[in-house]
Amino acid sequence: MNKTSGSGTAYSWDELPATITTYLPAQDSQDSNTAIGAFAADAVVIDDGHTYRGRDEILAWLNKSSGEYSYTTEFAGATGDGGSGWDVVQHLEGNFPGGSVDLHYRFTLEGDAITRLVIEP
Repeated sequence: MNKTSGSGTAYSWDELPATITTYLPAQDSQDSNTAIGAFAADAVVIDDGHTYRGRDEILAWLNKSSGEYSYTTEFAGATGDGGSGWDVVQHLEGNFPGGSVDLHYRFTLEGDAITRLVIEP
C-alpha cells in the first residue's frame, strides 16, 4: 500500500514504472546497451557535477562509470510526485571513497522514456 508524505507518495520496487525497474538493474550489472534504451534521444543526465546530453554522451558516461568502482546496490525506497517525477533511493557499498552512500536517482519520465536523471546524495 502506498503512503503519502510531504515529499510524495511512497512506492515499493514492484510499483515503480518498468522503465526505472529496467534501467537501474541494467546500470548496476554494467549492461549499457539495455540501460541506454531507457533514455529519450534528447535526455539529460546530471551525475557528480557533470551534465551529459543526448544518448551518445549518456552512453559514454554509462560505459565510463560502469568500470570505475565495484559496488553492490540495494533498493532503499522510492517516492513519486503523482506525475512524471520519481525519486528512487539506492544504498551503495563498495570500493569508492567513503565505502557506502545512499544515492537519490531523481527521474523525470515522458511516457516510457527517461528525459532527465539527476543522481545525488
